[in-house]
Amino acid sequence: MVKNTCVAAAVALILGSAPAVFAADGVTPEQLLNADSDAGNWLTHHRDYAAQRFSPLNQINKDNVKNLHVAWTLQLGGIEGGGIWSHGGLEGTPLVENGFMYVTDGWGSVYKIDTKGGQAKVLWRMDPKTDHDWAGAVACCGVDNRGVALSGNLVLSHSLDGRLIATNKDTGQIAWQRQVADPDKSEVITGAPLVVKNMVITGVAGAEYGIRGWIAATDLTSQKEVWRTYTIPAKGEPGSETWKDSNNAAATGGGSTWVTGSYDPRTNTLFWGVGNPGPDWDSEYRPGDNLYTDSTLALDVDSGKIKWHFQHTPNDAFDYDSVAENVLADAPVHGQPRHLDLEADRNGFAYAVDRDNGQFVWGLPFVKKVTWTKGLDPETGKPVEYDPKLPVQKYNASVTPSKENPVTMICPGNMGGKNWPPTAYNPVLKQWYIPVIESCNRITVKPETPGKPVGKREFFTGGGPDQPVRITGSVTAIDVTTGKEVGKHETPFPMLGGLLTTPDLVFYGQPDGKVAALDAKTLQELWSFNTGGGVNAPPMTFTSDGKQYVAILVGQGGAWDKWFIESTPELKGMPPGSSLYVFSLN
Repeated sequence: MVKNTCVAAAVALILGSAPAVFAADGVTPEQLLNADSDAGNWLTHHRDYAAQRFSPLNQINKDNVKNLHVAWTLQLGGIEGGGIWSHGGLEGTPLVENGFMYVTDGWGSVYKIDTKGGQAKVLWRMDPKTDHDWAGAVACCGVDNRGVALSGNLVLSHSLDGRLIATNKDTGQIAWQRQVADPDKSEVITGAPLVVKNMVITGVAGAEYGIRGWIAATDLTSQKEVWRTYTIPAKGEPGSETWKDSNNAAATGGGSTWVTGSYDPRTNTLFWGVGNPGPDWDSEYRPGDNLYTDSTLALDVDSGKIKWHFQHTPNDAFDYDSVAENVLADAPVHGQPRHLDLEADRNGFAYAVDRDNGQFVWGLPFVKKVTWTKGLDPETGKPVEYDPKLPVQKYNASVTPSKENPVTMICPGNMGGKNWPPTAYNPVLKQWYIPVIESCNRITVKPETPGKPVGKREFFTGGGPDQPVRITGSVTAIDVTTGKEVGKHETPFPMLGGLLTTPDLVFYGQPDGKVAALDAKTLQELWSFNTGGGVNAPPMTFTSDGKQYVAILVGQGGAWDKWFIESTPELKGMPPGSSLYVFSLN
């Protein structure tokens, strides 16, 4: 369940260093529902279904974090390139059950690591044997894999070429696998699976190739598909009226779902973010609001039926995905208790909506410079310039890419004010921490030809970005009870990894190799260590033999060194890598 603040505080004090309780028959649905009763483990991608990335463990705290040091490191594989990519990268979150860690490399190989005794021992490695050139040729933004899920005696993972793979936890042998996505249609999978009840949920990547996005559920017993919900409605379906073109754009409209969602068992609702429409920058090709792109979707988890949606940037002309994780938090807002869904959007605004009905609660910019709009309507949460009567939205027309204005400079840039790296929410302090990218870059529109067949395995973007200016970042804190910014820790490089919060700390990594801990209240830096390799992954924490550790994968990948490196020239000499760092107090 979503954590109550008082319960979370009690758990932090009582269970912070307590040994976890383990089921004899593997990871159960009850364990996934009650993450805080198993505080030493990290059993699902965001640690809990609420995607808060808050751990109540407190052996490591603001008073002693200065003594944190490397406990052990481990070199992994998956660094080789493929297709259009020179090397793989690490973006995953390790999972830990009873001292055993499960982690992936960039190509989706799964490693089981015994962490007991304060050292690392690899017990097995499952290689999905993905064809590197074939899959890498359509992996839009890097050779990456964000991790696994656990259910019973299975380790569940995705491969870049679109498979869902179930590996026996004890032997490392593949128990079964099924093809979920079709790379021949430019569909690939980079996100971690999410297990809910007896189903594993999968999202898809590929909006830049003109796919039709979806979210799919697979039954773990029958190994068959339970439901598949498309994010681009077919003609006649609800939302299809928001595609007002005659190009059949809804069939190739994008709407990818490549970041792992969250789940509220109170209402049996799955929350998932949806990416940009296609073509990315030629919004005149696809007049209308283009649902359900750039939206948060709330779905019935048993049927996949959409309960409600909230769209952040209708008729997006900026590549501002809303693919980010949705954080579920229970907190009073202006004195009234609310069930919140929090989302930090690539468009530079942070949103809180009522997760029971999708009603807008509050929104604010979390980047220092926003030029594409003057702000959000305080009643609807839509951009103030939004006009539902217009087929093509211009917002701030002077910077909105269009045929009449083909070269523009937008802020935030197309990497977004926040990209996929996850936020973290501290339910004790009621503060939400966002890994920020401070950026602007130039966009050039190259209009797509209406009626032209979309070429599979070819970009369908309507233009593209270039000439990024200097890009920096920050860890920005927001008080969810007021919707106001309460702190900003500036960083010299963009936040390309993600965050972890504990009762009084916030951990993060930087692409120059730095890993650091901040005071959760003041955002003052209390500890740092340079790993010597670019960090592109979020930290996590766990216990082994009753001792708390902090772990993070190190190995810069993704799109940065291919398309954005000129904005951070100091990182040009950062070599590729693939390693796991684990820290402890002694």
